[in-house]
Amino acid sequence: MKLKTILATAMVAAGLVTAGQAAAQETLTIWWAKGFYKAEDDALFAAIKKFEAKTKVKVELSQYAPQEIIPKSVAALDSKNPPDVSYGDVYDFQVAGKWAFEGKLEDISSVIDPIRSSFAKNTVETTFLYNDVDKKRAYYAFPMKQQTMHIQYWADMLAEAGYKESDIPTTWKAYWDFWCDKAQAGYRTKTGTRAFGIGQPLGVDSSDSFYSFLTFMDAYNVKLVSDSGKLLVDDPAVRAGLIGALTDYTGIYTRGCTPPSSSNWKDPDNNVAFHNKTTLLTHNATISIAAKWLDDMNNATLTEAQRATAKKNYTESIRTAGFPSKPDGSKMVYRSAVKVGVVFKDAKNKARAKEFVKFIMAEENLGPYVEGSLGRWYPVTKAGQASAFWKGDKHRLAVHNQFQDGTVNFEFTKNYKFTVLNNENVWAKAANRVVSEKVPVDKAVDEMIARIKTVAN
Repeated sequence: MKLKTILATAMVAAGLVTAGQAAAQETLTIWWAKGFYKAEDDALFAAIKKFEAKTKVKVELSQYAPQEIIPKSVAALDSKNPPDVSYGDVYDFQVAGKWAFEGKLEDISSVIDPIRSSFAKNTVETTFLYNDVDKKRAYYAFPMKQQTMHIQYWADMLAEAGYKESDIPTTWKAYWDFWCDKAQAGYRTKTGTRAFGIGQPLGVDSSDSFYSFLTFMDAYNVKLVSDSGKLLVDDPAVRAGLIGALTDYTGIYTRGCTPPSSSNWKDPDNNVAFHNKTTLLTHNATISIAAKWLDDMNNATLTEAQRATAKKNYTESIRTAGFPSKPDGSKMVYRSAVKVGVVFKDAKNKARAKEFVKFIMAEENLGPYVEGSLGRWYPVTKAGQASAFWKGDKHRLAVHNQFQDGTVNFEFTKNYKFTVLNNENVWAKAANRVVSEKVPVDKAVDEMIARIKTVAN
């Protein structure tokens, strides 16, 4: 009788252990950038739900704004408790190359190599990074989407200023003079409103400011680093080009053609100024400005009048365009920033992490996620770029045409230490030396070059 009781007790205990093991569902920890629009997040949620149904793995998702995700990630790495998978909109600009160099990222070549041919030019190449711990190059990140620089302007405000769109010059100096002098002055005279011709991002805490400045630098054909990663800043032509770019970039502020507050703008602020119609034009590294109104016009929680206004703004009043020709008369070639996610070396569940990366990179999941951003991000895959979505309206078609004309990559894809320079925002710091501290442009450029050499040599 005693033996039977012991056996029964043991069987019950074994059953409880089995039940406990069944209840302890496998989990995958994912950190992801918070989308600008509901549709973007909904597409991510749908993909995660599909992954959970397929694998029976529970995904623990946390979402963060761009300014949050890097500090969170750094703290997690320092404590050796990072998420399994993480994607951040600014990882490429500021940390991915550095993390790869320091040996903090998992080699995911086994995921990328089989699908490498599906990517468009100048996309997946940016994730083939150098690991100085293992002394090798490999795919240490996965490319999700990309962005480039666009011009957005109010066509109705331009008309109120007394000008037609055909009046807009196409050459470099004349273009900025038109918005700074003619359009701004005309709008103020006709409406009595103190609007500004241009919204010029200049804030040190803004990625818009360095992306925009680097576009002005590209207009002057400045090449800071060779394809092998060697600095070229000692070339007198590079210094001359930087002086030209910084003179033009800061001149818009010193001439009073951008709001005085733009020297302190963060990333959303040029969007806000544009939406409030305090600026006629701004440059932005996505079409999130126009897409905001597309999101509003389809938002059932807004009133009919609000949706009607949003529809008019998106379909009639706002334009998406490229930059004017370069100062030398040649056509602009835009730089593309390829947005990346990573699997950390210290991740607890690397096998499932790689499985998730493979899953999310499948076109049936990646395509809806990218298109959920309403044109804010452009695809990295050939199939995604061929989607009819990109010819669905004039804004997305303008984005598509800019990318199809060809793009170039950022300096940090050749020398990872430029991520440090972007983190410091040496570009906006130089601009602020000119506009806020009244330092001559050539001196600000020399300080910038010295800092580049100190960090990236």
